[in-house]
Amino acid sequence: MFEGKTVAVVVPAYNEEPLIGTTLGGIPEFVDRVIVVDDGSRDGTRERVRALADGRVELVEHGDNRGVGAAIVSGYRRALEERIDVTCVMAADNQMDPDDLAAIVEPVARGEVEYSKANRLFTGRAWELIPRHRYLGNAGLSFLTKIASGYWHVADSQSGYTAISLGALEELDLERIYPRYGFPNDMLVHLNVVGARVRDVPSRPVYGVGERSDIKLWKVVPTISWLLLKAFMWRLKTKYVIRDFHPLVLFYVLGIALTLAGLGLGITVTVLRILGNGITPATVVLVALLLISGIQFLLFAMLFDMESNRDLR
Repeated sequence: MFEGKTVAVVVPAYNEEPLIGTTLGGIPEFVDRVIVVDDGSRDGTRERVRALADGRVELVEHGDNRGVGAAIVSGYRRALEERIDVTCVMAADNQMDPDDLAAIVEPVARGEVEYSKANRLFTGRAWELIPRHRYLGNAGLSFLTKIASGYWHVADSQSGYTAISLGALEELDLERIYPRYGFPNDMLVHLNVVGARVRDVPSRPVYGVGERSDIKLWKVVPTISWLLLKAFMWRLKTKYVIRDFHPLVLFYVLGIALTLAGLGLGITVTVLRILGNGITPATVVLVALLLISGIQFLLFAMLFDMESNRDLR
């Protein structure tokens, strides 16, 4: 237990035979339950887990590979059944420092927030420790996640090292959350809709411990970006139209429409000019006016969104 609260750690695992033992062996003693969800592994992951002499560990098995998000949801459901006060998530590849777990659990256990997550970008050595392509991809997705989720104060959106309260888990519709690699991004959007307070906790990046990544940024970034666009529209509709109308929706709609119109007209004018056609000054002014107005509307919408979510810290 941690400060009188029961704590569980969900460990989603897929083909993690080499590192699952090290990961589970490092989980602190204050953790009451360890729920390993094997997501259809084809190696000896399940056998390694069964061989552990740790009474806290429970193995949940998926017959096929459903995705890391689906594995986390299965772990969450087990924690809900056992009425665990704080449920954490740690990867099975030993890339999450167990010494940081107490700091991640603490604000949730004390009731300061409903959800806390590690932020590896806080550390000044993140640029040195994290592979450059992953750092840049993470930074880009973090910015898009800020816009989509409304949590403008959080970063490192791809971090899956998290803790959530029992109350927040009960409010979430877990079946709606994206079941694969974009799970932590979509999770933040759903948490915002239910009004959960979220906090970033500094965490040390861990690389070079034998981990293996099959993530291809050229596939992941477009996929998650499209996911975030849909999640953003869903959040605006659910939170600012259905539940309580807010004028920021109009600012976003006008901003997007005017900016797209300005870009479209600007590209058309540029192509016509390259082809030798004459362009009137009025057309150039119209393009500039559309772009400036659109960007201003978008900035005002973001400002309204920041103010509306100021209490969710």
